[in-house]
Amino acid sequence: MPTTTSHPTRAAATRRRRGAAALAATASLLVPLATAAPALADPTPSPSASRPSVSPSPSGARANPGPSANGGAAQEDDGKGIGRRAPRTPPSRMSTVGGELLGRPGPQVQRGPGAPELPTGLSGRSWLVADAESGEILAANNAHWELPPASTLKMLFADTVLPKLPRTKTHTVVPSDLEGMGAGSSAVGVKEGSSYSVRDLWLGVFLRSGNDAVRVLATMNGGIPKTVKDMQAHAEELQALDTHVVTPDGYDADQQVSSAYDLTLFARSGLQKADFREYCSTVSAQFPGEEQPGKKRESFAIVNTNRLLTGEGMERGPYKGMAGVKNGSTTNAGNTFTGVAQHDGRKLLVTVMNPDIQEPHEVYKETERLLDWGFEAAGRVKPVGMLVPPKGAAGNGKGGDGQAGGDHAQASVAGSGSGGMWTAVGIAGGALVALGAGAFVVHRRWPRPKA
Repeated sequence: MPTTTSHPTRAAATRRRRGAAALAATASLLVPLATAAPALADPTPSPSASRPSVSPSPSGARANPGPSANGGAAQEDDGKGIGRRAPRTPPSRMSTVGGELLGRPGPQVQRGPGAPELPTGLSGRSWLVADAESGEILAANNAHWELPPASTLKMLFADTVLPKLPRTKTHTVVPSDLEGMGAGSSAVGVKEGSSYSVRDLWLGVFLRSGNDAVRVLATMNGGIPKTVKDMQAHAEELQALDTHVVTPDGYDADQQVSSAYDLTLFARSGLQKADFREYCSTVSAQFPGEEQPGKKRESFAIVNTNRLLTGEGMERGPYKGMAGVKNGSTTNAGNTFTGVAQHDGRKLLVTVMNPDIQEPHEVYKETERLLDWGFEAAGRVKPVGMLVPPKGAAGNGKGGDGQAGGDHAQASVAGSGSGGMWTAVGIAGGALVALGAGAFVVHRRWPRPKA
């Protein structure tokens, strides 16, 4: 397990000021819009309490990355792991960013006439169902409970770093790039002395949850400490105030936490970016093998570990309309998942963290049931809260990425040069279908500014 050193502590007063600003920004967001080890949750109820300082890089023996590497006991990232998790209860008070109801423990839903009951048998410690475009939260359970995120934190990593690195840029891996990778880390098969394009590495991150690929991309971004700092700053810009970043890959580390609310914010922000949409929705790809002098470089197949995208091990096969986003599994986090799907033009985001039911693929089964419920309940429930906009986006007439006319600036995934790979932006009849010009795009809509 990681050891800890020190880096600058975030003062409690600073957290209180951020929390107050976020609450002020969300005061009008409570109505519908017109347009196995214990988790590392902080048992204290205050959402603004500061946390001890920790190092941004875990220690431990470096895993031996290879094409078949899929993690060990500490970091599986394939959604299969069943860890030992002691019963825990959420804090009695949590953050109210996005709405007062979101700060209450337990399931929150406001059913109207004809609205279905919430699914039975949900065991996720925290979960959330939201409209990806309007930001309305249809139902939630312990939405702001700070829990270890596992590799769902890679959504924040990608949303932070992806815009900085051109996809065609290449990097030759040196030994220092992979130093400090946690024992048992999931890996795509990055090899020292071999070169990879940024696009190759992102496919390794999204499809195989490769911590080796994360570390190389972090090196290209200026190193692990800088990347952790960048991720924390971006989380705060998104008003994801439950999140404390220690490692860029989500590997278990003391005090590294996020929440179902924040993970959903990361997914929603990432889905504004065409490359992010392409990578998180790709079912299979070819990854470059090791470069060896005098030999032709071979490649090997990698397949996405998102089981609602591929249908592997799922009774119903692929989830109809599934278009991403990211799964994770570690000893402390249990299984985590954020998914996005579209039915009849409506796009829903669902995040589930750490189901207590210890059955294979449980996190996907619960996500599946919540998506089914959300598509049936949409329009028949009063939102229990909202996904807040980034600090600089509300009422400024710009898109979520600070671009004028942001809704129209988002390129389609279609025609992005994916070669023979499936870019699965929709699923029909249990078969993977590329939707071409109708590619999946999420247009975030912010609340209308007050007159």
